[in-house]
Amino acid sequence: MTQAPFYLQKLNELPGVCADFVGRIDSVPVDTNRELAVHRLQPAHEASVEALGFSWGQLHRAEQTHGVDIALVQKSDSVQTWPQVDGLMTQDPGVVLGIYVADCGALYIVDPVSNALALLHSGKKGTEGNITGKAIALMQDEYGSQPHDLQVVLAPCIRPPAYEVDFAAQIRDQVMAAGVPDAQFTDCGICTASDLSSYYSYRREKGSTGRMLALLAMRNGQE
Repeated sequence: MTQAPFYLQKLNELPGVCADFVGRIDSVPVDTNRELAVHRLQPAHEASVEALGFSWGQLHRAEQTHGVDIALVQKSDSVQTWPQVDGLMTQDPGVVLGIYVADCGALYIVDPVSNALALLHSGKKGTEGNITGKAIALMQDEYGSQPHDLQVVLAPCIRPPAYEVDFAAQIRDQVMAAGVPDAQFTDCGICTASDLSSYYSYRREKGSTGRMLALLAMRNGQE
């Protein structure tokens, strides 16, 4: 297994949890539209999923329409791309959640008590709609999760001064408002637009760019 980014360390130290964030892949040309870029990146992304110990067929992705709807994913579901949602959650081991980003925030939420997971796409619009608060409330309703048990991580995203809206700060406020202790929220602090050698930035690259892939899963048996 490859080394996951430092800001995911707390999650990967939890029993059974597998988290990764796949950044820029220099060898893949991505100066094109989203669909073709994602297609070109798929072999590398497949390798990252396999490095976590899963297969590409176990990966569930959100369509990502910049909304606040969230799908509850079960292992028995055959759908791989969930339409009209920007968040995914599960309590089933063996389900891999995936979110593509290129400036928007990927937010990881893990409940180590109920073994529930959520992965969200929260950019300007999703943050305005408080997809984070909605997800935490849904985890309470569906899985009995308690906010004080949650570990939450915000991956690299665009930030001021590269972008006029500080939605990373807004996400933090929403996490705190939902009742998650400050010590259990990790913001990596990385701006995607400030390091094009490591990340894709839709804004800096004027739409012709690739996508990073956030991954979150629970191993079978929580080995």
